[in-house]
Amino acid sequence: MRYLLRIVVFLCVCAVFVGGFGVLGYTRTMQHEMSVYDKPVPSLQGVETPEYDPHKPTVAVILGNNATEVIDFLVPYEMFSSTGAYNVFAVASDRNVKSLTGGLDVIPHYSFTEMDELLGKSPDILVIPNIPMMEGKKVHPVRDWILKNSGNETTLLSICNGAETLADTGLLNGKSAATHWGDISRLEKKYPEVHWKRDQRYVPDGNIVSSAGVTSGIDAVLYVLSQKLGEAATVKTAEEMNYPLYHFVHHPKMEPFSIEPSDAAYILNFAYHWEKRKAGVMLYNGIEETALGSVFDTYSASGTTKTLTISSSDRPIVTKHHLNLLARYQMSNAPKLDKMIVAGTEAKSLAMEAVNDWNAQGKETRLLFLHSDSPKRFVMEAPLEDLSKQEDIRTAEFAAKRLEYRADHLNLEGQSFSLEAFGRPLLIGLLSVLVALYIDRRFIRKKKTSPSM
Repeated sequence: MRYLLRIVVFLCVCAVFVGGFGVLGYTRTMQHEMSVYDKPVPSLQGVETPEYDPHKPTVAVILGNNATEVIDFLVPYEMFSSTGAYNVFAVASDRNVKSLTGGLDVIPHYSFTEMDELLGKSPDILVIPNIPMMEGKKVHPVRDWILKNSGNETTLLSICNGAETLADTGLLNGKSAATHWGDISRLEKKYPEVHWKRDQRYVPDGNIVSSAGVTSGIDAVLYVLSQKLGEAATVKTAEEMNYPLYHFVHHPKMEPFSIEPSDAAYILNFAYHWEKRKAGVMLYNGIEETALGSVFDTYSASGTTKTLTISSSDRPIVTKHHLNLLARYQMSNAPKLDKMIVAGTEAKSLAMEAVNDWNAQGKETRLLFLHSDSPKRFVMEAPLEDLSKQEDIRTAEFAAKRLEYRADHLNLEGQSFSLEAFGRPLLIGLLSVLVALYIDRRFIRKKKTSPSM
């Protein structure tokens, strides 16, 4: 009995120490990843909304009340906008500032009510990004608006785990759908009425198109464009993006990913990579949406880096396709950074004024022009390669896997794995063993008694 008690004590102490520190670290990391805009909102008078052309079909890209997956939102927004064939608007339940994962903040163009009044009908295409279900009751307006605009005349396009929000409306019951490989087992149990597909980058079913994980949404958008605008316009869009996986548009079958032991690097980074790198992300007028999203969904989502948006003033920044962003810091009050990332293939020209402002502040932080030195590459690739150098190859490999970016040509260099993320739980485990030994010696082992006289 005493032997069993000792085993239980050892296991409990290890669980409390290793698990407790891990939960604390994971929680702190997620607080940044899912953080929302908490600063005084500057005057938004004069903030422009893209012009509405009643002769064009309209794409509404939904924002959640708290955090919305950054690539899920920015990529379809830019892709539909770049065709010039659509009105494309960011819409939410209200006009308050909304946050994307990693700490990028967006001012919606319209509330749901305003969008209804402007169109007088449903949008032609409704894009549903991953909106974390932790929002609880706050996500109900999103579900209600999707249901209100779910007629056959509207194409519903879910990106990644936006399929969960769509499934929660009941609109996927009896239909086939795709979602992120890391969520599909959970959703199969939660929504058994849906025929979940593990081996397709996207799944069309009636007026609904659903994509698998993150960058699979690119294939889903291209598929929708091919149905609406034709093959030539679709190829042009893919070529302008330098997208290397166009074959999935015609052949969406893929070898499905699954959770593997090596994926532990992701959890360990979130839980035990406590000294996060601080990367500033310079916001400037004209920045490309997908290039910007590639930064947040690579660095911040890896659990290794805090991404902090910085601009010259507190006024909204207008992206290439008229999305309004707010920076959380200005150059005058930016914290100490490990590097300042200047995203975008045209950053060296478009960001010149902002770069000059940064240099005028006397900052010594290294400027990293992530995309402008290789403008013919797909913008997801440079961040993944830089993350490998910054952290380790295993972290970068999982970042690509999480993004569902199936590219074998990436040049990943650096150490094999994170000594910090893997070594810290081992050291904590060793400490817990020592504590357990002390408890065992002090309170459990039967003390020897000297023989009676």
